[in-house]
Amino acid sequence: MNPNPMEFRSGVIAPVECLKEGWQLIKDRYWLFLGIALVAMIVGGAVPVVIIGAMMCGLYMCLFAKMRGEPVEFGMLFKGFDYFTQALVAAAIQTLPVILIMAVGQVIFVAFTMITLPTRRGDPMSPLFFVGLAIFVLFAMIVSLAIHSLFLFAYPLIVDRNLSGLDAIKLSYRAARQNLGGIIGLILLMSGLGILGVLACYVGVFFVMPISFAAYAVAYRRVFPEAVSLGGSAPPPPPGSWAA
Repeated sequence: MNPNPMEFRSGVIAPVECLKEGWQLIKDRYWLFLGIALVAMIVGGAVPVVIIGAMMCGLYMCLFAKMRGEPVEFGMLFKGFDYFTQALVAAAIQTLPVILIMAVGQVIFVAFTMITLPTRRGDPMSPLFFVGLAIFVLFAMIVSLAIHSLFLFAYPLIVDRNLSGLDAIKLSYRAARQNLGGIIGLILLMSGLGILGVLACYVGVFFVMPISFAAYAVAYRRVFPEAVSLGGSAPPPPPGSWAA
């Protein structure tokens, strides 16, 4: 029986298990996926927002092909541009709230800084400045974590279920809310490994990157099982077929 492609599972993400399965997924082609992840981030970051979505779609296409036991080639990464419009919409929707929230936070922080500046040259900075700085950094981290958690499945949904950017965002939000604890735990786990990579002369963070994406792909597949029928893979629904 073919499952409803819009259905998802709840409470199925175990961070450590996703990490282990992600490593098992790519370890025999680790260097290939390291190259894919690096190029995806470099090219995607060259034109912020505009290209990153297509690169992420291509990256997840490679990971899903590996899950299915299909051959993976480096050029597959650029097939993500087949979903350029959908990915651009998803990237813009994810980025806009971050920009707005951080802009408000920045204005508040600048105003707070002006208030706490020393009145005379040579006076030490007020301790309140450092308190405000710590609060602003914590605020930025929380906003980033929240957005990343809620929209973690957007790009995989675009390539796996052929959803439009808006529908992928909506469904990712719904699924993430039902798996929020596991998602946050997984993101924090991978962030911790990334910090260890930074401490290892910084370059270590790049070596962790493909494992992180593989772990996220495993988490996605746990929440959204692959839709299959008696004849093999079920055709994906057309873009825009799901409504909130």
